[in-house]
Amino acid sequence: MKLSKKADYALRVLFTLVEHSGRGPIPIRELARRNDAPKRFLEHIMLELKSQGWVSSVPGKLGGYVLARKPEKIAIGAIIRHFDGQLAPIGCVSATHYERCSQEAVCRFRRLMLDIRNQVAWLTERSTLATVYAGEPVTRREVFKPREFIAGDGI
Repeated sequence: MKLSKKADYALRVLFTLVEHSGRGPIPIRELARRNDAPKRFLEHIMLELKSQGWVSSVPGKLGGYVLARKPEKIAIGAIIRHFDGQLAPIGCVSATHYERCSQEAVCRFRRLMLDIRNQVAWLTERSTLATVYAGEPVTRREVFKPREFIAGDGI
């Protein structure tokens, strides 16, 4: 699974709003700066986040965006599905965007792809903005450990 830029920026902004919660709205210009996102692109993303009821806009000179729901009520999976449509790595194991494949009856790796989809769905649906925000950022060292994963090309 690879997140689109839209989903990536949406998650970045939502975590910025979680961090800033209770301190008033953040202007779009500031959200763009803090998240290294193009302002015009972010404006479209914010409209989508607003249409889903995840953020609210506050008009005026001191206006901007705030979370519209508690971070405990916003699942990461819902955000990813909204922007990217599916969590499945291949279409023939997608429940929402199923694509028939001529090899389904004999495919040996389809089961693995289904297991991956199910694990990703389980993790992202049980992870909320609040639970993920409460964790620590990933370090570079963690990315390249454990050693047994480094030998696998493509990881």
